[in-house]
Order: sequence, then C-alpha cells, then structure tokens
Amino acid sequence: SWKRLFDEYLRERSGRTSETFRPFGENDYLQHVDGKPRYDGVRDFLASRGITLPDGEPTDPPGRETVCGLGNRKDGYFLARLREGGADPYPSTVELVRRLSALGVGTAVISSSRNMTEVLAAAGVADLFDVRVDGIVSDDLGLTGKPDPAIFLEAARRLGVDPSEAAVVEDAVSGVEAGRRGRFALVVGVDRAGHAAELSEAGADVVVADLADLDVETRRETVLDLPSALARWDEIAERLKERTPAVFLDYDGTLTPIVERPEDAVLSPETRDAVRNLAERCTVAVVSGRDLADVRTMVGVDGIWYAGSHGFDIAGPGERRHQHGTEFLPDLDAADKDLVDLLAPVPGARVERKTFAIAVHFRQASEDRIPEIEAAVERVAAAHGRLRRTGGKKVFELRPDIPWDKGKALMFLLGVLAPDGPAVVPIYVGDDETDEDAFRAVDDTGIGVVVRGEGDDRPTRARYALDDAAEARDLLDGLRRLLEGRTA
Repeated sequence: SWKRLFDEYLRERSGRTSETFRPFGENDYLQHVDGKPRYDGVRDFLASRGITLPDGEPTDPPGRETVCGLGNRKDGYFLARLREGGADPYPSTVELVRRLSALGVGTAVISSSRNMTEVLAAAGVADLFDVRVDGIVSDDLGLTGKPDPAIFLEAARRLGVDPSEAAVVEDAVSGVEAGRRGRFALVVGVDRAGHAAELSEAGADVVVADLADLDVETRRETVLDLPSALARWDEIAERLKERTPAVFLDYDGTLTPIVERPEDAVLSPETRDAVRNLAERCTVAVVSGRDLADVRTMVGVDGIWYAGSHGFDIAGPGERRHQHGTEFLPDLDAADKDLVDLLAPVPGARVERKTFAIAVHFRQASEDRIPEIEAAVERVAAAHGRLRRTGGKKVFELRPDIPWDKGKALMFLLGVLAPDGPAVVPIYVGDDETDEDAFRAVDDTGIGVVVRGEGDDRPTRARYALDDAAEARDLLDGLRRLLEGRTA
C-alpha cells in the first residue's frame, strides 16, 4: 500500500516537474515509514526526497496533495487489500503469546496504526492480548509516535508493570529505539527484512529471525531469593574447572559499603590487597558509575582496567583508552547547568557532573522533596533529547541516549582482555539496578553475583548473592586461592 501510494504520487509529480521519478523501495520503507504513525511516515519519506507538503487536515480527501491527503489515500489502499485478502498471523508469535499467557505473564499489542483492531480481527487473533494500544488511543492521549517510548509506556501502565520488568518485541528500528529509550528490561528485535545490524545498533538486546528462536525462561528470582555465592562455592569452582575467570567488579556497594557521601566510600586495605592479588592471576576490571579518574584513585591498584561512567570511559595499563559518546559532552554540559540552577534551592539534592553522566544524589534529601527533585530531572531530560534518564540507589542520572551500558562495556572489555572465548568465564559482582545490564550480559556464559542490601527484593539476573562488601572480598580471596592451587 505504501509503495502503491508513493509510486503513483512520485510518477505523477515527475510528469509536472523536472524531478526524476525514483520508485519507493524497501529501504525507503524501513528507514522512513516502518513503525511510525501514518502521517509521520508520509512526511518523513517525502522529506528524504526533498519534498515538503502542507500537513492539511485528517479529513482531507485522498486526492488532496497534503500529508494527510496522501496518508488517507494509503489508508484506503490498505483497508481495501485487508478486506479482500485478510491477514495471516505468524504462528510462532501466536504460540509465544499463548505460552506467556499460560505462565501468567501479561501481554500487550501496540501499533501506531488506527487500523490495528481490524487487522487483529482479520488475522483471527482479536482476543489474544490482554491490552491493546493503537493509533486511536495514541491520538486520544496525545502520545508521541516512535521512536518516543510513549506508546510502550502506556501499554506497560495498562498491564500494571514497570518497564524494568517488561520486554519489548519489535521489527522496526524506530520501535527498538523506543524500547531502549523507555528503559525496558529486554528489547527483542525481529529481523523480517534483513536489517539485523540496524536493529542491534538501535539498541536491541537480541535479534532473532523469528520468535520461534526465543525460549521462555520461567526463572524469576529476587535478590533475596538467591543462594549465597560462598555457600555454593563448590558449584562456582566446578564451573571454573579448567577455565579461567575474568572478574569485573562494581565499586560502591560492592567493594565498599554504601555511605551517605560518595567521597566517604573508602576502600579498605584488605580489599585493595584482595583485588591486587587476584589481578596477578587473572583479568580484573572495575566497572563503576563513578567518573574514571575518581574510581581509579579510589581503588588505587595499578595494572588493571577501569571503566568509569557506567562504561562510557575505559582505560587500561599504559595509554590504552576507549571513550564512547564524546559527541554528547556539550549536551551534558548544558544539562548540568540546568540541573544546578533548578536544584540549588532544594536541601539535600546534590548534582555531580561526571565526564559522561550527570548524577543527582538525593540520599540526604527529605522524602517530601524527592518528587520535586525527580520532576526537575525529568524536565531537564525532556529539554535535552539526546540524553536519557537512568537511576540507581538514591540517585537519578542523565546519560547519552545511546545503547551503551555496563553490560556492553563488559563485553567490549572481554573481547579485548580475554579473547579466548569459551576458555574464559566472566564473573560480574555488583549491587545496583545499573548492574543488571552486566548480569544480563554474563547470564548465558558467566556468573553474576549481586551484593544485596537490606530488604532488597527486586528481580535480578544474577545467579548468586553476597550480603556485604566483606563477603565480596571473601569471594575474591576464594578465586585467588583457587587459581593458586592450579599452579602449586
């Protein structure tokens, strides 16, 4: 329907202008139309050809040369085709949704199209989903189209779940980007058109050719449910049999206890020795939300790798350095100034500028001021669209809006430091929700260990738990002794 619309229009237009007719192709659809509201697709494709038309009105007839007129013409073609030939569902998708429903997992279907209800009925799956959010709902609520995550967030709200406990499944690049921007726990890209690389680059955690390639995992432990890594040491040692660990460590809450002021999180001499001694026997890296220079100074161990600002700034022994997202530094500068101005009157709110992030600490703020602090962060995030909001324990953060996090930094480091693949077992030890990206990265091939806080019952991808920084040190000492025993 899109091709028929644009080929007709472009051919007619070339007949009355000097423009050369170039037909509408698959790449045009994927880059400018796929996943977007109808009128946005018309507008964006025409802009790619240097054509600007007046928007017109949604009531414009299909023959009117406006964005709405052309969009309505396409809609007519689509509905005629749908009513004539119906729609065939993907059996694997239907099966997946039914399996999820049987497990008690809520499901939602979303579309920027106003025709979604008719499409579902034509495919015989009108009652398959618990929640439906389509173009009509979006218009009624004033939701912005993809790549804005608004439509996904509304679906999650109607399901009664937080995005951090939900997954997005999308075949459009704009939809994958929306899932990432919405901070959903998992974004699955479905490659129906040979654009797997684009889906991955847009932020998909995994890309599959068909949903039959996905398994439904029923494990859903919380941090409190997990067994102790020290009590299950025999399991860990067996996992490392004839293989070498590569150990990645968070700093605050992992190597040191959580404290009121970040500058008071001082590493104990015993833990510093444990890190240094283990680093003599295997790869060790510290991956922290702190600024690179700060975490390197706080740890004070030479010869290991450090990843600051959640992995955006990585440095190793000598002059080895990797920075990700330098083009966003001016955005961070501007947002930092805005946050300082907005939060200066709020007692207990502290803005910390890092090289590749801005942290707004509210641990020392009174409970009744936290909504005000959060609203200020949201306001600044909205004003600086190239940044995205994240969070942690008693902190809000703004980071560059690109698919990069502790998990991706870990995989980058693993490729550089431990290229032997299956011979190396990555172990990640962390305590915060920002560490979940790293736990997810090592879920299949490595070991995730979470250091839990009091009453910490959030879902986690870690396999084992520790109670405090002292137990984290015990784990490092255990790994050192294991490796020493191999060379004794």
